[in-house]
Amino acid sequence: MRAYIAGMGFHVPEKILTNKDFEKIIDTTDEWIRTRSGIVERHVVDDKTASSDLAIVACQKALAEAKVAPQDIGAIVCATVSPDMAFPSTACLVQTALGAPKVMAFDISAGCSGFLYGLVVGESLIKNGYDNILVIGAECLTKITDYTDRGSCFLFGDGAGAALLKPTDADRGILAHFMAADGSDWKLLYQAGGGSRKPASHETVDKKEHCIRMAGNEVFKVATRAMTEAAVETLKRANVAPEQVKLVIPHQANIRIIDAVAKRLNAADRIFVNIDKYGNTSSASIPIALTEAVQAGRIKSGDLVLLIAFGAGFTWGGVLVKW
Repeated sequence: MRAYIAGMGFHVPEKILTNKDFEKIIDTTDEWIRTRSGIVERHVVDDKTASSDLAIVACQKALAEAKVAPQDIGAIVCATVSPDMAFPSTACLVQTALGAPKVMAFDISAGCSGFLYGLVVGESLIKNGYDNILVIGAECLTKITDYTDRGSCFLFGDGAGAALLKPTDADRGILAHFMAADGSDWKLLYQAGGGSRKPASHETVDKKEHCIRMAGNEVFKVATRAMTEAAVETLKRANVAPEQVKLVIPHQANIRIIDAVAKRLNAADRIFVNIDKYGNTSSASIPIALTEAVQAGRIKSGDLVLLIAFGAGFTWGGVLVKW
């Protein structure tokens, strides 16, 4: 028994923040941002919109494509580092909004690798008798971005993506995966304020400790190495050669990381990139990219698709899917 993706959907807010807009906010240029990150624009939520609001729309689209009614959902797994609140989980808020009575619903925090972690959890549920598992990546990163931080504030955008997993005994679905984590380098990418270590206070707000902090150059080095490892190990577990992969969909963090990984995998012509339109949407980036790739006709039935990600934790991993 395998888990396969029966439906996909994504949603991004209407408001767009361009590189030209950043020229008015910080000391930068459109050319500098494009060269450093590959980003041209990113979508930004308004003050009243939260991660669950984006997730609900993405889930509705995934359910419609899969032709599954909300009352038939078996479980909801939501990956996010920008939840609506500490508790209840964003997944529970999505559950009640969709009208999925009493099903298991919970969040996972694995940074930008969250959606892949969610797929692995969803696959495990499928193999244990569950059906119709909603796996979500939903983020409002712009709400935890420090717009005085010239080195990183232009990177982040908001959005959500969702996948509906179903069981199958056919030759399709998730073939293999590799997941890893290493907490020893957590200080290279983190959000300090708001937890039990540093609960919210005037001091944490004044120091902007509720915002993302990232050591970009160091993260670049680790991310390139880890995402390459994730790709190699995942393919090894599936006994699949790199050239058999039709499309590689990496986490959309930075075009330089994507290019470096593509070069190491000798897959420059098989990499899907949409970072120019959305920026880094963390756990939402892979489901958004996967949905767009399918809609653009880049993925056909029977194709092997490799998903790879790296995120705060550090976490990283890969999932190989036969479409």
